[in-house]
Amino acid sequence: QVQLVESGGGLVQTGGSLRLSCAASGITFSNYAMAWFRQAPGKEREFVAAIRRSGGATFYTSSVKGRFTISRDNNVNTAYLQMNSLKPEDTAVYYCAADITASGSAKTYAYWGQGTQVTVSS
Repeated sequence: QVQLVESGGGLVQTGGSLRLSCAASGITFSNYAMAWFRQAPGKEREFVAAIRRSGGATFYTSSVKGRFTISRDNNVNTAYLQMNSLKPEDTAVYYCAADITASGSAKTYAYWGQGTQVTVSS
């Protein structure tokens, strides 16, 4: 079965950095776009970043552009989210997602990870 396993979340101070990883299995990884979403308590899931299957094009929500970088390594079936200059408003559960086509809508993604908590203290 398809499985996306996330790691790298934790507690960090304002201005710090974290790198999230998403290891995929059960899919032909190179055929899928990958994305990251986040969800804070009481709020809807929010698009963060996406990357096309080749890794040649990336997309970001405006609030993280310039601070976060999405990447992938198709040789090891893993996607990453490098998060720099973290702010308290970045605090959320971060989810990895996969689908054939990259988009900014959570409704279009077929597969999801379990989520990993990111907490940024002030």
